[in-house]
Amino acid sequence: MAKCAVCGKSAHFGNAVSHSHRRSNKMWKANVKSVKVKVGETRKKMYVCTSCLKSGLVERA
Repeated sequence: MAKCAVCGKSAHFGNAVSHSHRRSNKMWKANVKSVKVKVGETRKKMYVCTSCLKSGLVERA
């Protein structure tokens, strides 16, 4: 699973709890996209989460 290059967001784990309160393992994945980003004068391909894209922390190439 990819990790956001800006904020470091990745998958995290916990328990899914049913109505009868039985617990099973669950994984929540971050919404990470592979995008081309401007880094200075160059263009780089990196994994960035959609919340970083929406907030304007990176500039798309």
